[in-house]
Amino acid sequence: MSNEMVSPASEIVTQRNYWNREVQDFHSIYSHQKSKFATFLDRVFRKDMYERFVFTMEKSWPIQYRNFLDVGCGSGVYSLEYARKGAASVTGLDIAENMLEICRNSAQREGLADRCTFIHSDLLAYDAEKTFDVSIGIGLFDYISEPLPVLKKMRQVTSDKAIMSFPRLWTWRAPIRKVRLALRDCPVFFYTKSAIGSLVKEAGFADYEITKVGKLHCVVAYVNHRQPQQ
Repeated sequence: MSNEMVSPASEIVTQRNYWNREVQDFHSIYSHQKSKFATFLDRVFRKDMYERFVFTMEKSWPIQYRNFLDVGCGSGVYSLEYARKGAASVTGLDIAENMLEICRNSAQREGLADRCTFIHSDLLAYDAEKTFDVSIGIGLFDYISEPLPVLKKMRQVTSDKAIMSFPRLWTWRAPIRKVRLALRDCPVFFYTKSAIGSLVKEAGFADYEITKVGKLHCVVAYVNHRQPQQ
């Protein structure tokens, strides 16, 4: 994980400004509202973004009748899919107002607004009124210089498991991405598998599994120890 540090308050402002600017470009990765060639490039160079979606949905089972927290929900891709699959409730948090506008409009258009709540907040400032069966942080820890407090809060508000993604440090894309986003005033952070394991344990999760998905580490962290398979 990078040793670069940014104060939490200024970090949030920087990230909010970045994502408010990039909202349409980000959303189009999933909505495919691009040219055929641009969509093809996304499927090649952003393949792990689609793979982590599949991973998260598979690891979220069971979804029906359960409560989900989507931290850094972006344009609502994961939140809305949980609602479509029968979740009892989904709460999405994001610091970018423009992202939340897309979330709310999409939920209203699809008739899912009764089960989806979208809140303008980061997790540390969020005063949760309940615990959630599952919390997710997908594409979240890429942009957080101090992940441990966020992981501890996820553990605090979760009753079953948390599902997260972390960009891997030792890949060819890491330095390219770091420079590209730095030019857009958006710091990005990368992680080793051992660093993630240490963070998850220190956050108070009882058990975890780490799976390599493309250039990402995808993590399922369990509040309680898993029962051994027969």
